Amino acid sequence: MADINTINKDFADLFNQGKQLLMEGSSEIMNENRSKAFQDFERLGVPTRANENYKYTNLIPAFDHPYNVNLRYLKVDVDLNEIFQCDVPELDTNMVLLTNGWFYGNNKQLLELPKGVIVCGVQEAAQKYPEIFNAHYGKYAKPGEDGIVALNTALAKDGLFIYVPKGVVVEKPIQVVNLLRSDRDLLATQRNLFVIEENAQAKIIVCDHTLTHHKYLSNSVTEINVAENAVFDLYTLQNQHLNSVILNSTFIRQDAHSNVLTNTISLYGGTIRNNHHVLLDAEYCENNTYGMYLMDHKQHVDNFTCIDHAKPNCVSNEHFKGVMDDEASGAFSGRINVRRDAQKTEAYQSNNNLLLSNEALINTKPQLVIDADDVKCSHGATVGQMDEDALFYLRARGIDEKEARQMLMFAFAHEIIEKIRVEALKERIDELVDKRLRGEISKCNTCAVACNH
Repeated sequence: MADINTINKDFADLFNQGKQLLMEGSSEIMNENRSKAFQDFERLGVPTRANENYKYTNLIPAFDHPYNVNLRYLKVDVDLNEIFQCDVPELDTNMVLLTNGWFYGNNKQLLELPKGVIVCGVQEAAQKYPEIFNAHYGKYAKPGEDGIVALNTALAKDGLFIYVPKGVVVEKPIQVVNLLRSDRDLLATQRNLFVIEENAQAKIIVCDHTLTHHKYLSNSVTEINVAENAVFDLYTLQNQHLNSVILNSTFIRQDAHSNVLTNTISLYGGTIRNNHHVLLDAEYCENNTYGMYLMDHKQHVDNFTCIDHAKPNCVSNEHFKGVMDDEASGAFSGRINVRRDAQKTEAYQSNNNLLLSNEALINTKPQLVIDADDVKCSHGATVGQMDEDALFYLRARGIDEKEARQMLMFAFAHEIIEKIRVEALKERIDELVDKRLRGEISKCNTCAVACNH
């Protein structure tokens, strides 16, 4: 296995050798951010366990691999609109596809979007809507603090841009399907930007899938600005095969009286790292951050969150739950930061984990950093096994042991699913989680693309 210095040098060489291709077709502001981020990456490198924020996840094996890298869009030779259906087929959405981090060239026209709503690729947005794009791109992500974010900013060429103008309510959710599809092992870099203006409302559902059984390293960064009085939901469904490594970093900024709900459901994947940063940047914001992970075999999931209360009178609720079986491992590191002037803050954080085997492992580290004195804050974590008293209660009523365990696991997970504010999605996630807990889940089971799982 290569050492970290060799890995960092290989990525530096990739940037320098591909710099001309990276610059081509990208806007001036993207290239300015790209050059600065490369300097940050040279300083920071790929995070190792010596980095406190990554101490529970070893990324060296993920990066120590000869991935193919596409620095320009490669046309897909099939119409994915015709052959692909997501795991939420009953859901009535505006669906948009991305392939290997690029906006899919043959996306169906989204006819049911309200007037003024923009859904397109990041490259296209930078050229067609520079005033909006330049006002937000690179303003919320922090490449100077995280080598993964720096690497994304240096290498990203495309991704998804969504803009919802003032006062517009997008009734039908926008469903984003991220597909990884290649005939070789692949590094995919994706950069997204969502801008939700004043008094607007929108729901975005992100589904991550793999269509071939090659090794994938996906490094995605999403910046989101939610303006005054806006309401925004972001649901992420991670369901990729065991050869995949998912690095998913989300940065959300909220303005006064905004309401944001995020819910990340990790059903399948070899290694998953979710970074979730929220800045409550004006008074009377509400943020609800939820997550659930169901891991078995030798899967690994690591959720890192930072909720930054910068202004007074804001509320945040954070709750993550995990079910770990076999030799699965995971981590939760949650940080709530209440700044000195953020009086009247209410912030609550909880992490609960259920271990189904002696080999399963979870590290949990909830944290409060409070510099204000008039606040209501709490945090806590639990790690345990099945409640034997509850199991006995169910078995005493004629339910066999296997089904009783299934019922208890599902009830444990359902508390997070219940937070979903799209009824059809909630019902479908209930079904997927039930199958996942029974070991019956079939990833992409409605997809006509043949691939091994």
